[in-house]
Amino acid sequence: MSSSQPIGVFDSGYGGLTVLKSIVAKLPGYDFIYLGDNARAPYGNRSFETVYQYTRESVNWFFSKGCPLVILACNTSSAKALRTIQQQDLVESGTPNRVLGVIRPTTEKAGALSKTGHIGILATSGTVISESYVLEIKKFFPEVKVFQQACPLWVPLIENNEHLGAGADYFVKKYADELLHQSSRIDTVILACTHYPLLMEKLKNYFPPSVQLIAQGEIVADSLAKYLGNHPEIEDRCSKNHQLAFYTTDDSIDFDLHAGYFYGNKVKSERLFL
Repeated sequence: MSSSQPIGVFDSGYGGLTVLKSIVAKLPGYDFIYLGDNARAPYGNRSFETVYQYTRESVNWFFSKGCPLVILACNTSSAKALRTIQQQDLVESGTPNRVLGVIRPTTEKAGALSKTGHIGILATSGTVISESYVLEIKKFFPEVKVFQQACPLWVPLIENNEHLGAGADYFVKKYADELLHQSSRIDTVILACTHYPLLMEKLKNYFPPSVQLIAQGEIVADSLAKYLGNHPEIEDRCSKNHQLAFYTTDDSIDFDLHAGYFYGNKVKSERLFL
C-alpha cells in the first residue's frame, strides 16, 4: 500500500476494529490502514499528556504512510488528544491532512434521538474524567442532561474474551444499574468505548426496552461518508483499490487472534515499532 493514500483508523487496541468494520461496509471501495497501539494500551487511565503523545506519534506514522485522513476510533484519544492535534499540530505543520474523532458525530446523533433530554454515557474512566461527551452534547443540545458512568472492568473482560461468559454479567449489571440510578428518565445511552458493542446483547438484558443503546460504528461510518462528500479536497486524495492493512505495536500473532472478535473476520497484521 506504499503508493496508495489510505484512510487511517487508529485505536489504542482492538476496539476501533468495530468502527473499522462499519466504515468498510459503508465505504467498501476505499483503502484503509488500521493501527492498534496494543503495546501501550490501555489508554483509559493514562494522563492527558501521555495520551496526546501516543496519539500524536501514531497520527504522524499514518501521515508517513500517505494517509490524507485519520480517524481516531478511540474515545480516549478523541477526548484527550484530538483537539490539540487539530488546533495546534495540524495548524503549525501546515499539512493538508486531517484528523477526525468519534465523539462529535456520536453526540449529535444521540442528542437528536433522546426524547426525555436525559442521556447516559458508559465509558472508560479517562473519557468520563475528560467530560468530553458532556461538553460536546451541551454545544448542540444545551437543554440535555448528561449522566456518566465509568466501566473500568469491561475492557479487560472483553480483551480476555470473558465478556460472553456468565461471570461478566455481574459487572455489566453493576455499571448499568449505577447509571440508571442517576436518573430514571434516561432514554438514550451512548456506548462511549468502541469495545462495548461486544457487550450489546448482555446490556439489553439490564436496560428497559424503552432505553436506546447507541453503538458508534454505524454513526461514525455515516459521518465519514458525509465528511468525504463535503470535502472533495480530501476525498480526491483517498485511494480506492479495496485494500486493507492491519498493524499493531505488539505481537502480531496475538493481535490477529483477538482482532477476529472485534472485526468479525480473520485479520493478518504486521508488527510496528513506533
